[in-house]
Amino acid sequence: MADKTEFDLVVVGSGPGGYVAAIRAAQLGLDVACVEAEKLGGVCLNIGCIPTKALLTSALLVNDMKEGAQHGIVADNLRFDMGPAQERSRRVANQLNRGIGGLFKKNGVTHLEGWGRLQGDGRVEIDNDGEKTVVSGKNIVIATGSRPRDLPTLKIDEEHILSSTGALHQKEAPGHLFIVGAGAIGMEFADVYEAFGSKITIVEALDRILPLEDAEVSKFMERTYRKRGMDIHTGARFQKYEVGEDGIAVTFTDSEGEDRTLTVDKVLSAVGRVPNTEDCGLDAAGVETDDRGFVKVDAQMRTNIDGVWSIGDCAGRQLLAHKAMHEGVVCAEHIAGEGHHLVDYDNVPNCTYCHPEVASIGMTEAQAREAGYEIQVGKLPWVAVGRAVAHGHADGFIKVIRDTKYSEILGAHIVGPSATELIAEFVLGRHLESTVEEMELAMHPHPTLSEGVAEGALNALGRAIHF
Repeated sequence: MADKTEFDLVVVGSGPGGYVAAIRAAQLGLDVACVEAEKLGGVCLNIGCIPTKALLTSALLVNDMKEGAQHGIVADNLRFDMGPAQERSRRVANQLNRGIGGLFKKNGVTHLEGWGRLQGDGRVEIDNDGEKTVVSGKNIVIATGSRPRDLPTLKIDEEHILSSTGALHQKEAPGHLFIVGAGAIGMEFADVYEAFGSKITIVEALDRILPLEDAEVSKFMERTYRKRGMDIHTGARFQKYEVGEDGIAVTFTDSEGEDRTLTVDKVLSAVGRVPNTEDCGLDAAGVETDDRGFVKVDAQMRTNIDGVWSIGDCAGRQLLAHKAMHEGVVCAEHIAGEGHHLVDYDNVPNCTYCHPEVASIGMTEAQAREAGYEIQVGKLPWVAVGRAVAHGHADGFIKVIRDTKYSEILGAHIVGPSATELIAEFVLGRHLESTVEEMELAMHPHPTLSEGVAEGALNALGRAIHF
């Protein structure tokens, strides 16, 4: 614990929102401390985004190797072992964790180890394994993140019932993995474990998988996963489980109202997340939360208490790392008196890093119609893009939705190769209030996947060249 106890800013939590806020505030000349009980980087870096993507990269390579013969790669007795892939994912996370420590040193941010609790009047108690110290800050940022949600009928124990955290630490792929929830987390782990040999069964309460995405994207992904041998049940309700000698007996009610029971090896609970706002001293400080436990904030990320701010998952809205990072910058700049921007919550991209990848920005087709826009929709299959065909990953499409009055980009939806990278063009286009025509007029190199962005925009005008 550092000897210094008074700071301009104390950030509680070092996830994507917290560490970015701390660094940006330090860049603006504030004396900053960041309180963290676990590893720097929070869930995203250590047990979330980064190690998951490392595993997904391994899964893609596994699946590509299964088709290696067409590339002239012929191997006898080819086998796949999840253990080394899991170990590699931990090395990647640890490397980036050390990097944040280096960034703190570079920018003069003081790292205070321990659990932070607000005490009111700008004070934060730091509990480091029973050793308690109190520091004070002219401003405090609550950036305590979120954790996997338990269901009353599905309690996570990380032995039989896994959260995303437990799923990251498995060194062997179970024979049969039962996944409850078909959002981004469920779909990504289904991809990983199927690649390494698990039988996959997915149960989703809503009427389609990836329910936040455009309906056509959901339909395509369900068809793709079924082709890979996965069983998917939408409109289904998980009921109960029982651990036995032969495995875990899981019971769910399918869309027809019939109860089904399967015996599986592991269950993954992927039913959302809840904020880490208990035992953080919010009551003592008088900070208001909503009925779900998320901290209430205004557009500048201020709470109801002067000098107390909140960002990231614990502040609600989209529970996404990139959203948290932007909130961190906006919050730090307002604290430093340099705030000129707000977070554009209507322009936050959604990304699912399974294969094929899924990414989107803005409205779905249904949302645009419900909002009363007169729209034109362009849908370009990847088989119309030469680089995608040459790459060997030409499944999927780009869908662009435009307002016919102003040719505004209302929404863009990509399913296919590098979707999570390519969506950034549409994010930037919407940020700059570009028209669909301007997206196409910007010259894209050939042959690249990025040509699909231009051609998809062109197709929303009804005049695609290559399709």
